[in-house]
Amino acid sequence: MINLVIVVVLSYLVGSIPTSIIASRLARGLDIRKFGSGNAGGTNVVRVLGWKIGVTVILFDILKGAIATIIIARLFWNPTLPFHNETPFTDFTVVQIICGVAAVLGHVWTLFAGFKGGKGVATGAGMLLAVAPVEFGVSIFIFVLVFAISRYVSLGSILAAMAFPLTMFFRENVFNVNIHGYHTLIFFAIAISVLLLFTHRSNIKRLLAGTEHKLTSFRGSSRTS
Repeated sequence: MINLVIVVVLSYLVGSIPTSIIASRLARGLDIRKFGSGNAGGTNVVRVLGWKIGVTVILFDILKGAIATIIIARLFWNPTLPFHNETPFTDFTVVQIICGVAAVLGHVWTLFAGFKGGKGVATGAGMLLAVAPVEFGVSIFIFVLVFAISRYVSLGSILAAMAFPLTMFFRENVFNVNIHGYHTLIFFAIAISVLLLFTHRSNIKRLLAGTEHKLTSFRGSSRTS
């Protein structure tokens, strides 16, 4: 049990690394939470500091989820889980999922910034890439398509989050694709989707009110205005 607690805590701490806050302070000596939308996420960094720094932040946030799922999970050296594994997955896959979720929670409620972090989309993407690459690919396509049409990053993120469990459902039940551990993984997919919708609740209100910010231009430098 102690070993599982260790990898979960490590995953949370990696997820808690406030990438956007660190990048904004290094680049311009400012707190990104006091500019733009006020969110400590990659999208706000793009809006305030430019696409180069913003994309770098997003990639690092994705890396956090991947590190927790692929690397930290391997530090679980016990032969079996401290609880009965009711899922069709191997114990290691279950540990991967647990570590990935811990990283997402760390990103959303970061220990190093007053438990106020980003929306969790990029870090969640890093986890999902390791757990369900096909569904991840479809979600990325949905995000890019919606953003290209609407210029709302939040709307693209919300619909991509919804697309993840829906893609899994349709692949298994409509297209008859045999997804290993589907009856367990679908609930995990729904839980992640609900979490991301919860972190975007303020964006949903602004979208409905027509006051959400569009990302219509990309700065090439780190200047703010």
